[in-house]
Amino acid sequence: MKFLQHMRSKSRLKNGNEAHVYEDNLPLSRSPKNRTGRDLISTLPLKLLTNVLSHICPHALDDNYSSLEESMRDGGCMLCDMRDLAQCALVSRRFLIATQTILYHNVRMDPVHYCEREIDLAVKRKRKSFFERNGEPVDAPKQRVEQFSRTVRDNQSLAIQVEFLKMPYMTRETCIADLARTVSVLPNLKYVDLPEGIYSDDRSCLTLKQELEVRCADLRKMRYLHGAERSFALLSQLRPWQNLEILELTRLEIEPTTLVSVMASFPALHELKLEDSPLIDDSIFYQKFSTSSFPPITTFVLQNTPRLTAGGFEAYLSRPETREALTHLTILDTGVLPSEVYRILAAAPYLRSLRINQSVQRALIPSAIPPLRSRSLEILRFEIESTSTSPHDLQPPSESYYQYLSSAILVGNMPSLTSLYALSTSLPSLLLPPPAAPFANSKGPSSGLQQPLMLYTKSIPEHDWYLTVISPPTSTNRRGSATATRPISFYNGSTQLGPQWGDKARDSVIVGNGFGGFLAVPSEDGPRPSSSGGHKHKHSWSKSSRGWMG
Repeated sequence: MKFLQHMRSKSRLKNGNEAHVYEDNLPLSRSPKNRTGRDLISTLPLKLLTNVLSHICPHALDDNYSSLEESMRDGGCMLCDMRDLAQCALVSRRFLIATQTILYHNVRMDPVHYCEREIDLAVKRKRKSFFERNGEPVDAPKQRVEQFSRTVRDNQSLAIQVEFLKMPYMTRETCIADLARTVSVLPNLKYVDLPEGIYSDDRSCLTLKQELEVRCADLRKMRYLHGAERSFALLSQLRPWQNLEILELTRLEIEPTTLVSVMASFPALHELKLEDSPLIDDSIFYQKFSTSSFPPITTFVLQNTPRLTAGGFEAYLSRPETREALTHLTILDTGVLPSEVYRILAAAPYLRSLRINQSVQRALIPSAIPPLRSRSLEILRFEIESTSTSPHDLQPPSESYYQYLSSAILVGNMPSLTSLYALSTSLPSLLLPPPAAPFANSKGPSSGLQQPLMLYTKSIPEHDWYLTVISPPTSTNRRGSATATRPISFYNGSTQLGPQWGDKARDSVIVGNGFGGFLAVPSEDGPRPSSSGGHKHKHSWSKSSRGWMG
């Protein structure tokens, strides 16, 4: 009977309206083959073919040492790109080799599709039964970890191609055992998203950490949190990762000699972050107090280290190898005062970016200290704020520091500066050169700016950055006249103030919030509510105000 019903359903399809649908779904092998000419793709070199296929899945070639959440790309779905690239492997054997090289270089296990496809897949992932219609959804990232672990354990040629492994936070926190089995067969792994327990020597992550130290000798980034002081001190003896490039230390209670000896055991280390380290002082920069010297660092980040001062940095930068290596420096709430920044700039001639964040109580006297001077500095984040503002003061103490900074820029002490971040809304006006006389013989107002300056300002740290482009002054050929380029603002009311302002800025109402910004007040479509001048307008007023109040 079932065979007859199957034959009857086929005849119904061919005789009914669904016959065309059935014919279109025939296998592709029945379609006539139409091959003309020579296959030019087969003649391409494998390296060129890999480069062409990499544009299908651009995130697969991302070589940064950041987590899955920090390395997200806007304007695309990573899972859909990986699916399209995997389908290219079915074309030929050469496509298979090129596709596997891209897919297994940087493995990402995103939790969801960032497109409309996720709506349909979320329904299909639910485990439904006859008794339970609303089943629990399947943990897709966990299944991807299990499938990937089985694949690399069965195929060693694919395992040696994996260099980056990134997964969501909840997945790496719950799949510790699967992650340990996976990294045990990845000898060329450079970066992997790890659970937080491995950084503080948690017992649940002990097996995973041992696998990393034994199997993954090419690891490039590692962190150590409070509780991992013992394992950090053993690094100078075990030396598990000789190619380590980035090291982050947070709330570690270690001695300065321990820090220097461990850092000297990593010859490829070029980025260091010290956060909440109250025991670290200037003795790490002096070679006579320790058995090893502090190695040259390219990127140095210091946060909440009050015992590190500008004198220690001068001693560290007195060595030629360290002075030439340091290019990026961040000092947040340290012993380096804002009035001592000129000492660091003078000792670091190759410094390209500097960030300082400090709270001050007293105003600065610019005439008492030398001016800021750096020919290599390109990015400066000068975030100085006042701890308390007295109502009797004409200006907060932090404004004196911005006047000190603006004077150094205007005289040309920072010719390479292209980006400047400051917590001051008055800095754009301070960077404008004084206007020239109407019929003066000079060519124009003097200014130290030699290229456009991207100035980002805001009044308080909670606000968004306000961009102002300040161009160098230009002069005309006419005698007795000079023009200077005013700052150009890129503030857009329709995009910065929210969607409730509409597409037209002239229909908006801007109200100040008291901190240098604006409050978003939506404009009404109809007339504004009028005052109640009598009982005859009471009904009309309530009708219009109902729409205005939403």
